[in-house]
Amino acid sequence: MEALPIFIKLQGRRCVVIGGGEVAARKVNMLLKAEAQVEVIAPELHHELADLLAAGRIHYRIAEFEPGQLAGACLVIAATDDEAVNEAVSTQAKALNIPVNVVDAPALCTFTMPSIVDRSPVVIAISSSGSAPVLARMIRARLETLIPASYGRLASLAADFRDAVKRRYATTQQRRMFWERTLAGPVAEMVFSGQEDSARKSLAALLENPAEDMVQGEVYLVGGGPGDPDLLTFRALRLMQQADVCVYDKLVSKEVMELVRRDAELIYVGKARDRHTLPQDEINQLLVRLAKSGKRVLRLKGGDPFIFGRGGEEIETLMEHCVPFQVVPGITAANGVSTYAGIPLTHRDHAQSCIFTTGHLKAAAEGAPNVVELDWPALVRPNQTVVIYMGLVGLPEICRQLVAHGMPAGTPAAVVQQGTTQRQRVVSADLATLAQKVEAAQLKPPCLIIIGGVVALREKLAWFRPESSV
Repeated sequence: MEALPIFIKLQGRRCVVIGGGEVAARKVNMLLKAEAQVEVIAPELHHELADLLAAGRIHYRIAEFEPGQLAGACLVIAATDDEAVNEAVSTQAKALNIPVNVVDAPALCTFTMPSIVDRSPVVIAISSSGSAPVLARMIRARLETLIPASYGRLASLAADFRDAVKRRYATTQQRRMFWERTLAGPVAEMVFSGQEDSARKSLAALLENPAEDMVQGEVYLVGGGPGDPDLLTFRALRLMQQADVCVYDKLVSKEVMELVRRDAELIYVGKARDRHTLPQDEINQLLVRLAKSGKRVLRLKGGDPFIFGRGGEEIETLMEHCVPFQVVPGITAANGVSTYAGIPLTHRDHAQSCIFTTGHLKAAAEGAPNVVELDWPALVRPNQTVVIYMGLVGLPEICRQLVAHGMPAGTPAAVVQQGTTQRQRVVSADLATLAQKVEAAQLKPPCLIIIGGVVALREKLAWFRPESSV
């Protein structure tokens, strides 16, 4: 190890920055985050530093560098484009035993500025000792995706309960085991999902009855997006990789399923038209039973849980049984699929509004054909995009009803199969011919129907080229 990593408290202490350019501004901002008292010495200031001066956040001395300027400083940074000045700053700081950093000159430094992941009060510093700063930044970027921004709030919560835990547990080992369970369990997830009051109450209850945290599980209601795993949120991916059991739907793509923790139990509850592996009520109760048995349950849904995903019904049941849960939104099919198909849902010249609906066929009286019951007058309004989920089987009836209620037969429309994946296929036409073209193409669910003037832009805006495109 070439350098010892340490954290220096700078609150209220004088730190001197020699140089007033853009690079100096970045260093000054880092010092201000540490609540240092910053003095900038330079002939002129970058506009960002000028703004900080105007706000009273820094001190400024208009001058060229002179050795006496460093007296009394606890830390010095040289950030000029003059090598001779930078070397002089380094020499003088070393003579005064003041830690010094010279930007892009490791040989002149007694300390280097690391790349930082800031989850205050948790701070992670990554350093290459000045040899490969770009690599250090790349490592930081990777850590940023793995560590929730709310880790700082979790650390603050732990600090608030630290004395109470010491009083409750006599030995260091007991306290360590308590914190390991707590910081990887429902209390932590409550903090991550913004339920800090509930987290405090749960943590207080655990101190009163430590056995409770050994049996209570939790549920993660996660939107898996439209299919492309790169569209998952950071939180979704983290929860997918820590769940004990995954309850998943038919619409979750195989690529997304591959990111679920390898040893998690998988329970399929997918639904197809007229065939449900489990009725919704039984799915709701399944989630409760699994959580009550102490499992971390991932309820993984295609798209977004609250957009035609019945997530609201599931969390109602969880709340009735006092099961901890959190909901992670996903990119809904309407957004993801339309984007990958090159169809903007709104456009200044074509659509100023967008409406989502479902196109399930509903059984009619005996002997009569099945029907699609929708608010047809609302769907045929001009300058509007209509997105229909689960409407493939009823597509001929949907097209017929839209035309019958006043939508021009020449209105552009498209059906997208398995959008955002390499299996994406798009069939576009007008309302009069769409159903026939889709039948000829033999599209299969899952499909999304998009109707409106914006579909005409697809030929110009299509950018995603899967191998199976039509």
